[in-house]
Amino acid sequence: MSDLFDRHRPMLNDAVRALYARGYWTPFAEIPSEKLYGEGVKTRADADFAAQRNMGFDLPGHPESHRQGAEVSPFGPALGVVYPAADATVLIAAAKAAAPALATASVEARAGVCLEILTRLNRMSFLLGHATMHTTGQAFAMAFQAGGPHAQDRGLEAVAVAWEEMKRFPARAIWEKPQGKAAPLVIEKHWTLVPAGVALAIGCNTFPTWNSYPGIFASLATGNPVIVKPHPAAILPLALTVRIAREVLVEAGLPPDAILLAVDAPGAEITKDLATDPAVRIIDYTGSAAFGAWLRDNARQAQIFTEEAGVNSVVIAATDDFAGMCANLAFSLSLYSGQMCTAPQNIFVPEAGIDTDQGHMSFDAVAVGIVAAVDALLADPGRAAGVLGAIANPATLDRLTRMRETGRVLREATPGGEGRTVSPLILAVKAGNPAAEGECFGPVAFVVAAADADAGIADAARLATRRGAITAALYDTDEARIARAVAAFAVAGVNLSVNLTGNIFVNQSAAFSDFHVTGANPAGNASLTDPAFVAARFRRVMWRRPVAA
Repeated sequence: MSDLFDRHRPMLNDAVRALYARGYWTPFAEIPSEKLYGEGVKTRADADFAAQRNMGFDLPGHPESHRQGAEVSPFGPALGVVYPAADATVLIAAAKAAAPALATASVEARAGVCLEILTRLNRMSFLLGHATMHTTGQAFAMAFQAGGPHAQDRGLEAVAVAWEEMKRFPARAIWEKPQGKAAPLVIEKHWTLVPAGVALAIGCNTFPTWNSYPGIFASLATGNPVIVKPHPAAILPLALTVRIAREVLVEAGLPPDAILLAVDAPGAEITKDLATDPAVRIIDYTGSAAFGAWLRDNARQAQIFTEEAGVNSVVIAATDDFAGMCANLAFSLSLYSGQMCTAPQNIFVPEAGIDTDQGHMSFDAVAVGIVAAVDALLADPGRAAGVLGAIANPATLDRLTRMRETGRVLREATPGGEGRTVSPLILAVKAGNPAAEGECFGPVAFVVAAADADAGIADAARLATRRGAITAALYDTDEARIARAVAAFAVAGVNLSVNLTGNIFVNQSAAFSDFHVTGANPAGNASLTDPAFVAARFRRVMWRRPVAA
């Protein structure tokens, strides 16, 4: 088992250095190029994805009492893949049986296994891209990145943090206390790392691997068997992940049931049965605040790490690059049809307007500029399809119809492209509008008339504190007001971006540099990936004895 660790130790060392430097680093190429991933890889991935369709998914040795799966691509066709499925009690029993071997494996062995899994997943990033695209609605380029290398970055980051936490203190020490003229007291002390127990990773529909890999790999690295529970509409990316992980575990001499797939269907869910089982001691969850609250109320035996709903805001106080600001916001609003947890929703603009490099602009002029930038971005159908992707959940389209009546329509949501593809709906509202006070997931944005810039900052920070937020953005030229905003959003526990006008967007979160979610407001109680995300997954238990003179 140490062979895997020795093979990947250089990558782990680089990852640890990146954790502390917080600069740009990745071992996984984000461009879907055969020059980077090997000649013929795209053709093979196309064939592999086609071969998965309308077939039974193979997971050798996995518990199975029946088959389930009813995924339908947001771009149209049903995938037709059916997966091994089993009751919650069967999966829990299998995980518990695998737990002792995983727990007693060395830290190096577990790290080596995780690093090998990630390396193999990276090699199949093209296939993961197809699987992500046709379960989430992301366009292929984004699905490749988010479902492949960017998710792998987050998994590697979790392994690196786990390695540092497990190696932070020595496993053995000699404790010697002077006793004056008498011989000193000498005690030999040993510490054993004890995993918390079975982990449950509850995946989401929109980013099944990106959001799930941190918890999965943090738990595996620290010795906890993992039951992976995908969203019923996005099983394939995580099923592929589980298959690779089980293969590596077997090759390393560890039980494959250290990772399991929990497949269910709407109306026959097993998530609650899994989450409330006494053996489940760790839950990683991405999804609605309502189910997050249910977990906190009912899965009291488990340590729960969540990313939930939030209201992300932009405050426009002033700008010295109006065109660049509008173009940047247009992309942020349109990317994956606003279905990112980091996507902006509310854009606060002073009702008296703002000062810009093009002169003073009224509230309506600012709104028109944003709408025009969205229209320009999406004018080319091919580019629009690549930016917008498709809507993952039909309920999101229903929400658009309801939201249209809540404000003055600045831009209509228009269908286009394959499947459930629609462009952003943009509404003008007054501050305090009830619709803008809650999360409107999907391609909906509100341009909110604030009393002034400071009022906009205060309203955005208030919403983050009350409803949660993962990102916030500010456009301003007044350094004193920027400083006030930095302080206000810090208190609200939300990460702030200032004056983004180039090829970096508020939606983006970089592994090894950005701590995704702060855990400091209702949008989530955990951060990807800080030590607190990992440290509670194991405990140190001591044994000691005197050393003979």
